[in-house]
Amino acid sequence: MIIAIELVYIVSALLFAMGLKLLSSPATARRGNLVSAFGMLLAVGATLFHQGILEFQYIAIGVVVGGLIGAVAAQRVAMTAMPEMVALFNGFGGAASLLVGWSEYVRDPQAMTLFLSVTILLAVLIGGVTFFGSLVAWAKLQDLKLGPLKVGPAFLYPGQQFVNSLLLLGMVAAGVMFALEPAGATAETYFYVVIGISLLLGVLSVMPIGGADMPVVISLLNSYSGLAACAAGFVIQNNILIVAGSLVGASGIILTQIMCKAMNRSLGNVLFSGFGAVSTGPAKGSGEQGEAKPISPEDTYLILEAASSVCVVPGYGLAVAQAQHVVKELGDLLEANGCEVKYAIHPVAGRMPGHMNVLLAEADVPYDNLVEMDDINPIIETIDVCLVIGANDVVNPSAREDESSAIYGMPIIDVDKAKTVIVSKRSLATGFAGIQNPLFFKDNTRMLFGDAKASVQAVVSEFKGH
Repeated sequence: MIIAIELVYIVSALLFAMGLKLLSSPATARRGNLVSAFGMLLAVGATLFHQGILEFQYIAIGVVVGGLIGAVAAQRVAMTAMPEMVALFNGFGGAASLLVGWSEYVRDPQAMTLFLSVTILLAVLIGGVTFFGSLVAWAKLQDLKLGPLKVGPAFLYPGQQFVNSLLLLGMVAAGVMFALEPAGATAETYFYVVIGISLLLGVLSVMPIGGADMPVVISLLNSYSGLAACAAGFVIQNNILIVAGSLVGASGIILTQIMCKAMNRSLGNVLFSGFGAVSTGPAKGSGEQGEAKPISPEDTYLILEAASSVCVVPGYGLAVAQAQHVVKELGDLLEANGCEVKYAIHPVAGRMPGHMNVLLAEADVPYDNLVEMDDINPIIETIDVCLVIGANDVVNPSAREDESSAIYGMPIIDVDKAKTVIVSKRSLATGFAGIQNPLFFKDNTRMLFGDAKASVQAVVSEFKGH
């Protein structure tokens, strides 16, 4: 029987690996998600059967209630709120691992071994940091306020790193005392100290991170949730949970490193620099550098109608305006007019990894038309029109030209090098990084002010009218 269960686990692990492979391409991502979900279904079923659980009524209730909550949330969540949902998913995964470790300790403290106590501590520690860190990330993405404190910007205070170091040392000390004598009279106290500090560290580790770095934080917390699940797998000696957690943890940290590279920053800089913190003094490189030149939808139509190549650069404003479908319609009209249309995606555009890819996939934009930053930049000078919709920081030439800018050195999509740039934006307000964008004042830039969906729809109407 045990051999049969382990064989099912091997099949599940293969399905997980296959699902991850399919998730690497937008064309196969949905199928990859289904393959991985089926693998998890097999793993859960095999585990329940192996444990000899015959009374499934409570489990069935949990599956039904959880399934209904998930189905309703998936149907009703707006694309602008997708990053918040992912943050909560990460947090709940961490909370589950914390509860698994906690329950295993409470179940029989006298049976604790050194190995079991260490793995329980890891599950509790990483799970607690993930849970509360993800809640803070969710609050930042929601731009919530706690009284006079605005959660979104980076929050720094004097001695912050010293306080975090003390907390970490205190947690390590409490963990060592617990592991040395997990069945002792004071072990329970040390255990709860570890839980409390892990939750506090979750808050304090994410609060100093600015809103512009949230895509990196989301992928890092995703990695944490996988590592917590892996530790929980060692706690309950479940091989498939170890495998699943390892895959999530590894893929999350790889994605985190890719996104840090895309910003030309180290992970340590993202976590500890306080980028985006509110400053009382003038921001360097933030002054306006000329006068913006507005353009009407009618004139935008005339420019696009004459173009032979157009590159659309989406950003968070596209998600806010829910403009992906009308952008796809404009792209179809341009292609019918003999124009080559591409969609350039910056790795950290939006509020989570792959945010723009998800938006455009929802609108059925052909996957072959999506190009990465490194592929579009070498040919961008040959592009007739770059249509920037809702993007700001990822097209800010200050990253390339202004050494005093906070984002100097960050790779961007060089839209300012195109022959003509049309920026669809509500106003000249700064992006999530809080830095003014000199692109708006370039000689070859025109500003199409207004809601992105309404503006693009007006251009589409011009095409149809002619």
